[in-house]
Amino acid sequence: MMRENTKSIKVSPIAQWFIFSIGTIKKRYRKGPPVNNFLANTMNNFFHRYQAILQMLGGAFMISFSAIFVKFADVAPTCSAFYRVLFGFFFLLALAVLKKDLAKPPPPQLFLITFCGLAFALDLFFWHESIMYIGPGLATLLGNLQVFLLAATAIVFYGEKARPRFLVSLPMAIFGLFLIVGLDWHQFSSDYKLGVYFGLLTAVCYTVYLLGLKKVQVAEKRSPVFALMLVCFCSALFLGLKMWQSGDSFYIPNLKSLLALISLGLFCQTIGWMLIAGSLAKIQTSRTGLILLLQPSLSFIWDVLFFSRPTSLLNWTGVFFTLTAIYMGLTGKTPRTSSSS
Repeated sequence: MMRENTKSIKVSPIAQWFIFSIGTIKKRYRKGPPVNNFLANTMNNFFHRYQAILQMLGGAFMISFSAIFVKFADVAPTCSAFYRVLFGFFFLLALAVLKKDLAKPPPPQLFLITFCGLAFALDLFFWHESIMYIGPGLATLLGNLQVFLLAATAIVFYGEKARPRFLVSLPMAIFGLFLIVGLDWHQFSSDYKLGVYFGLLTAVCYTVYLLGLKKVQVAEKRSPVFALMLVCFCSALFLGLKMWQSGDSFYIPNLKSLLALISLGLFCQTIGWMLIAGSLAKIQTSRTGLILLLQPSLSFIWDVLFFSRPTSLLNWTGVFFTLTAIYMGLTGKTPRTSSSS
């Protein structure tokens, strides 16, 4: 058996001390300094615990820019709604192809997704019709009455236990929205009742859409890309037929309008609703409506920042009330449900 010729290498005391020090530092900080470890663990626990809520808040943040893009688009409201879901469909289709997420769902789920698309199209249609009669302020307020409809559905049908803290936060949030929009009741026209009816129908359709979309996500347990793609297609088909029947124009006047509509479809309809849809199955139904009230509050702030909307102390008090109500409704212990929601 051959022996390898090895030579002993002498290491100076300074080099030995240096090597020993480096090894000690690596062992000590392999998992990070104590302070950094504490902060990292705290942040990880926070994000793990509130991941779904943060995701839905991010979605509400994205869709809060809808009104901004609509104003920049400078087209009719129904036209902007049509291109919003049409461009959203193309973006989601491209994403579905990239992710190879084109598997056809079972017939019952396909029917439910189609129904969601119709509900969302009606939601957009009734909201825009309501704006024509009573203005964006009251139309937004009535549309967001979905928070009560979702809470009632969750308690009655899903058996969710409502905490007193949550029940107090609901009227508080709506009162805050009331202060934000700053209603002038004496300015309503003779078509006021019709506009209110459209606004209430908006809330009903929005509630049906959210409940249907949540049921789809709970049953499918897959990425929301394909479901949202079909929702956008059905909504675009319905709105397109409505525009054709009414003789509305599909014309996009200039590049600025085109970019605004593309941004509306990408950031609001695609990214925003992907975040919301992806978290629906993980959040109590009663909490969903409350979280989405962040959207009109932020829309008011963007209106002030981008378009210099005149404001008053009353408006900002409304923002404070609404955000405080959202915080109240989302914090504290979550009660157990008697049945899965």
